[in-house]
Amino acid sequence: MIKLAVIGTNWITDQFIEASLKTGEYELTAIYSRSLESAEQFGQKYSSPALFNDLTTLAESPLVDVVYIASPNSLHGPQAIQMMQAGKHVIVEKPMAASFALATEMFDVAQQNNVLLFEAFMSPHLPNFKCLKEELSGIGKIRKALITYCQYSSRYPKYLAGENPNTFNPEFANGSIMDIGFYCLSSAIELFGEPNTVKAHAQLLDSGVDGSGSVILGYQGFEVVLQHSKMSDSYLPSEIQGEEGALLVEMISTAKKLTKFTRGSDIGVDLSVKQDANPMYYEALEFAHQFNNKMSNESCTQRSLIVAKLLEEIRHQTGVKFPSDKTCSNK
Repeated sequence: MIKLAVIGTNWITDQFIEASLKTGEYELTAIYSRSLESAEQFGQKYSSPALFNDLTTLAESPLVDVVYIASPNSLHGPQAIQMMQAGKHVIVEKPMAASFALATEMFDVAQQNNVLLFEAFMSPHLPNFKCLKEELSGIGKIRKALITYCQYSSRYPKYLAGENPNTFNPEFANGSIMDIGFYCLSSAIELFGEPNTVKAHAQLLDSGVDGSGSVILGYQGFEVVLQHSKMSDSYLPSEIQGEEGALLVEMISTAKKLTKFTRGSDIGVDLSVKQDANPMYYEALEFAHQFNNKMSNESCTQRSLIVAKLLEEIRHQTGVKFPSDKTCSNK
């Protein structure tokens, strides 16, 4: 069994723990929070994990093989590096780092310490997303794509009321492109690889982060438009258009439904397959596979690095700056 520790006591941590335990490959052995009281409260639903409020003690604990990091974005890199330097494998929530330089350093540290570093981007491991990727060759030459994820944030009213939630705070390396926009960008890279050109536009909030935006990725013979927002909802599916047909995906992050249209017909064929109710199940299974085989997936590593580079370029074009841009990590 993989001895799992978690950093972060929020709903996404709960969802990952549930997914990992469901695989039968993990046991939850440790919970970290800055407050032992919070760690204890969070851990009550689980079977007696050890509680930590000191990262160094956690990193040195023999109770832990792998650390899942779901802290604020700005802490992902420094915490992952500290864990890996102590010999722990790391699953880090997306986005893995606040900058390309930090993402590169993280993979260097993983290699130097002979540990796995895995970005918890769940989409490509989902059965319906895998079907989408396989079906691309069946719609002819790709000519256009729209990948969209727009969802009114539950924290946005707090921001409008004058509060400063992490979701819209540059101190925590946040904003729309770093959150739900990540799914659009990473999905595009997973499907089509690194683009030739990038053009980005965003609506900036007074806090300095983007509340919404759009990106055009240029490829040979086609373009991919990314649409993301935390200030409004969208009910449109993502769509990939080829000369012989089109593929539609409901909710790109979880690939809820996949439909194929053939040119000349207005009747779509449902290609969806059954998926687990917890979409994180498949990424937990993928990491367990890598852990058990003591081998990382190079394509996942390269995708993570490309995405980190493009996130930085998009922020540069749209004027989103983070305090951490001036440093790589705390060494």
